[in-house]
Amino acid sequence: MITVALLSRPGLMDPMKAVLARELPGVTVASWPEPAAREADIAVCWKPEAGALASMPKLKLIHAIAAGVDNILSDPTVPDLPLCRIVDPDITSAMTEFVLWSTLYFHRDFDRVVSNSRDGVWQRYEQRAARDRKVGILGLGELGAAAASRLVELGFTVSAWSRSPKTIAGVRAYHGADALDAFLSETEILVSLLPLTASTIGLLNAERLSRLPKGAALVLCSRGEHLVADDLVALLRSGHLRGAVLDVFEQEPLPADHPLWREPGVLVTPHMAAIASWETIALQVAENARRLLRGEPLLNVVDRARGY
Repeated sequence: MITVALLSRPGLMDPMKAVLARELPGVTVASWPEPAAREADIAVCWKPEAGALASMPKLKLIHAIAAGVDNILSDPTVPDLPLCRIVDPDITSAMTEFVLWSTLYFHRDFDRVVSNSRDGVWQRYEQRAARDRKVGILGLGELGAAAASRLVELGFTVSAWSRSPKTIAGVRAYHGADALDAFLSETEILVSLLPLTASTIGLLNAERLSRLPKGAALVLCSRGEHLVADDLVALLRSGHLRGAVLDVFEQEPLPADHPLWREPGVLVTPHMAAIASWETIALQVAENARRLLRGEPLLNVVDRARGY
């Protein structure tokens, strides 16, 4: 039949085993670095150890367990084999919910109200119509496009930036490196939904974040490596930026003693914006396993040159 190897921290992907056994009769599922895993046909990965994939001589397919594959391609020894990712419509809905909530958190002054409530301060803030609030979406893939469209429906003034030209009804679209500063300069709430590639690591640094208008806020639900955290903190403490909702970090879980937990204006959430169920992940892996066996086109194959 076929052997599937699970490469992750110990036990993380154990919930997939029963689903894969049900969907692929006769399958062997092994966790790295068990001997059977080293002989696998398919590697299912989340942050595999460097060199592991290159050491699997029978490997025919590499499968991510998320939409992003940066955690796999960061290893320069990854073999040149088909690489597939997870595409889940429920993830799109969940991410849109998170973006809407984060936008409203700042738009309706919940960040200030929650802080005031801890100190017994009764203070109302002047409410602004959604049309008077400028929200910018950084990255117009499937997740960014869905969030932008929903914000438009709610009446916000929405702009978006992408690497290549894209058009969404009601959204002022910018594209290319030369347009990034202009996009940032008109954004009061910046939502990052970029993929992580070599060109986007550290993109949200002091130079870029300072282009935002005074009093702007950041919502980061893409990858922690996009943000230079020390630069964000400096801009918050200077008063240039109002606050940030941070859902992703370079190190996860974020250590309990990390200063971001206690930085005024920062709300830390535990990488919860959008999470695919293990059932959904296992079903998509199983379908690609069947397609691999039958010699059929695989689903959701990554363009390695683009990184997504």
